[in-house]
Amino acid sequence: MKVIFICGPFGATNSWVLEQNVRNAEALSFEVWRAGAAAICPHASSRYFLGSLPEEMFVAGYKEILKRCDAVLLVLNWEMSKGSVGEVEEAKRIGIPIFDSIYKLKVWLTGSTD
Repeated sequence: MKVIFICGPFGATNSWVLEQNVRNAEALSFEVWRAGAAAICPHASSRYFLGSLPEEMFVAGYKEILKRCDAVLLVLNWEMSKGSVGEVEEAKRIGIPIFDSIYKLKVWLTGSTD
């Protein structure tokens, strides 16, 4: 089973926007599972840890997890997040495929456009 890293904005100016960022990532994560792959969704994994440890610890940890994944799936507006931009740069550096839609990921997973 392929493992897909969900990459998108997390932090926000207020708790409502942060919650929307998490939910958008979770919704995409669910679609990955429905497509037959395992999803790693950092947003859901550490959403309640905000402020408990230095942000750099999470950034480094998720980049390490990213290295062990088979592909990256981008959440809408990912490019608005400094952390997401860094994760995409890391994925490119190590040659992990990056997808900007669930459809493109499904084609990659199945080899079919149906």
